[in-house]
Amino acid sequence: MARGLNRRTFLKGSGVLLALPFLEAMRPAFARAADAVPVPRRMVAIETNMGILPQFFFPEQAGKDYKLSPYLERLAAHRANFTVFSGISLPGVTGAHAAEKCFLTGTPHPERGGFRNTVSLDQYAAEHIGNQTRYPSLTLSMTNEGGCTLSYTRSGAPISAERSPKKLFQKLFVQGKAEEVAANVEALRQGRSMLDFVGEQSKRLNRSLSKADQQRIDQYFTSVRDLEQRLHSSEAWEHKPKPVVTAQPPEELDDAREFVKRTRLTFDVMKLALETDSTRLISLFVDTTVIHNITHHGNRPEVIADLRAKEEGQFDALNGFLNSLVETKEEGQPLLDRTMVLYGTCMGSANSHSNVNLPVLLAGGGFKHGQHLAFDQQNNYPMTNLYVSMLQRLGIETNEFSTSKGTMTGLEMA
Repeated sequence: MARGLNRRTFLKGSGVLLALPFLEAMRPAFARAADAVPVPRRMVAIETNMGILPQFFFPEQAGKDYKLSPYLERLAAHRANFTVFSGISLPGVTGAHAAEKCFLTGTPHPERGGFRNTVSLDQYAAEHIGNQTRYPSLTLSMTNEGGCTLSYTRSGAPISAERSPKKLFQKLFVQGKAEEVAANVEALRQGRSMLDFVGEQSKRLNRSLSKADQQRIDQYFTSVRDLEQRLHSSEAWEHKPKPVVTAQPPEELDDAREFVKRTRLTFDVMKLALETDSTRLISLFVDTTVIHNITHHGNRPEVIADLRAKEEGQFDALNGFLNSLVETKEEGQPLLDRTMVLYGTCMGSANSHSNVNLPVLLAGGGFKHGQHLAFDQQNNYPMTNLYVSMLQRLGIETNEFSTSKGTMTGLEMA
């Protein structure tokens, strides 16, 4: 009987350290599925921030025999691999465009003064499974503006997003020189040292604070400990070689009007990140502010036609991403079967700045798809319940997230 190998087995020789790809030998011989190495589960969350024309997105019929809407026709090849939702929203998340920062947090009333966000879905997951990969998560943004992000720490602080597909490619796959690796390791160690120093200073300060301020300090300590753990993990990965891919780095494209092409380039690198198991959690903020003016179409046919054409381009890009995940195999299974892809927007109608009846779909991830789950258009079903189902699919034992009341009704695992 062949001897099993650990997933993190390395070949050593002549000073070279080479990581092995996933091999069949890394599964215990003759093991039953329940006893085998857990199947790696992944999650991609994508928000487009200027809404989606609802009349071209939502199907008219519910259930499995629904007729594809014009936008979903662009994804027809994947009909059996996605679920479309209607009548859902994030409870209490209002404020029109202000809601974009709450797409993955579900934190109510972002438009109010003194608003404080909470942890995003991807970062909650990263706290539990992020240590399994080189990068606990990737926070990406397809925009020319700084500050656009979907990802927030447990204390509600925004996480800076990588905006360049080319720089993302280099981060993932370009191995630094020995002196660069050493400098990175030293920088990580210095970061931990600074956190230790600040932590000790804050503990002394804590004794003289009110209970409310002590709670804020406790939240701060939680964030510090989380960051320390990530720094420690990052230092270990600095000594391990990065994956080698045959793909070429994408071109830089700064023209905001080319947001569909830029999204495609970002999707290409995202697929490589998932394929090489560099990360299992990705958030992507797709900024389409360049078309903001035509989202306020006033029901003018010519403006709606222009907006529809641009949004169809976005769905074509999403279709290409789903195609790439289907074509990429891991242990004989399409990568899409192991990757949840959430796609949606923070506004049910950009024309009226509505934050209810959000256009959302979920593809892949091993759920029983091929259906339209239609909920009450007046009394919306909480979208955060979907987030609980997604967390559970990642193997995270939880029954709540943000404003959730449980798991998503009608969505079952395959």
